[in-house]
Amino acid sequence: MLKDKKLSAYAPSATRIRARFVAISWRDLAVSFGPIILLILVGAWLVIWLIRPAPPSSITIAAGPKDSNFWRVAERYKTILARDGIKLDIVETGGSLDNLKRLVDSDQDIDVGFVQGGLAGAVPADAMGSLVSLGSISYVPVSVYYRSASINAEGKPIPPLRQLSELAGKRIAIGGQGSGSSVLAATLLKANGVEAGGATQLLNIGGDEAAQALTSGKIDAAFLMGDSVSVATMGKLLRAPGVRLLDFSQAEAYVRRFRYLNTLKMPMGVFDLARNLPARDTQLIAPTAELVAREDLHPALSDLLIEAAHEVHGKANVMQKAGEFPAPLEHEYRISDDAARYYKSGKTFFYRTLPFWLASLLDRAVVIVLPVILLLIPGIRLVPMLYGWRVRSRIYRWYGELIALERGISRDSPQEQADILKRLDEIEMAVNRMKMPLAFADQFYVLREHIGFVRARLAAGVA
Repeated sequence: MLKDKKLSAYAPSATRIRARFVAISWRDLAVSFGPIILLILVGAWLVIWLIRPAPPSSITIAAGPKDSNFWRVAERYKTILARDGIKLDIVETGGSLDNLKRLVDSDQDIDVGFVQGGLAGAVPADAMGSLVSLGSISYVPVSVYYRSASINAEGKPIPPLRQLSELAGKRIAIGGQGSGSSVLAATLLKANGVEAGGATQLLNIGGDEAAQALTSGKIDAAFLMGDSVSVATMGKLLRAPGVRLLDFSQAEAYVRRFRYLNTLKMPMGVFDLARNLPARDTQLIAPTAELVAREDLHPALSDLLIEAAHEVHGKANVMQKAGEFPAPLEHEYRISDDAARYYKSGKTFFYRTLPFWLASLLDRAVVIVLPVILLLIPGIRLVPMLYGWRVRSRIYRWYGELIALERGISRDSPQEQADILKRLDEIEMAVNRMKMPLAFADQFYVLREHIGFVRARLAAGVA
């Protein structure tokens, strides 16, 4: 019976001690995990701050005059981007030059625009650094139409013009104000010694207005290009009586002089086989039209725009081969890093296999999660060390107290001995209340043995 009472008296104490071992010290966990969690939060915040935000749901493109080729292309882009939930706002402009000026103007809400080659010198050089190219999307043939009868009064054939210098002294429409046509036309004419003055008039009219002025005889020649006139209008001019298309006999020389130009050949009869229009192979020169964007364009939108360009411009036509455009041809604007990556390896896995909104979410999540994982790998190893240090530090604290008490045992005063014994009891009670992981049970019991050792020495000293 006595034995049972002793066991029952011991049982609660044993239960309490066992509970201490299985209990968790939240303070120890906070000290151990706190630095790691703080490091992860700081790392995640830095990643979120440094990476680009989610792609916007709408972007704005500077196109050109309504019904021009650039405008029609922008409308096709709008339809394609709408499939992925991106709204494309199309802004009507005067043409390529106007597009470029709006892109470099930070007050203009323009993200991307169509810009033909040869215009970079028309804006300040320091502003060009804020622009990047997503690639060339098409050729922009320089089509020079002029009035000329096929035969003279004597019935003899009149030879066609072969050089721009032959336009001196004529009324020439070089394109509307703000169009790429007007800048390039003026540059090419100046290279041929043709400038405004005297009988030579350079008129800032373009598009359908210039075409009508030419057919009605109000002007003698017109530069018509893709940012200011439609293909249908060009076809009508070829059919108009008394209107001819200039054959650039010096095409190779132009390409050598102006590196942004290319030579093109318009095959005989390509516009009208039955009427054989044009009547012979015609050499043309052409810059490329580029998709120019501000350098802060979101990478996901860059991919979508290039993908739309593939769909719109990737097919063969009378002036290009299938798959020739879009292309990362670097002329006056540097190819953006995002565009270079797309041309090299295509869309990323997420954007290739998932809906755009979900791919965008996961793409950003990965950018955040990967650094967190990299921080967790050393953190997982560090936590047990911190936790062990925390538990051992509490044990070592009591060892410090025991050493101090043991050094006072030799004192002669009974009151001092009693104070030491009282403090020893307090230490033992505090140690028994400690929450202790099972992994440190051996150190816990060693500490209790040492408390008993000091108590025995104290009893011997008192005795």
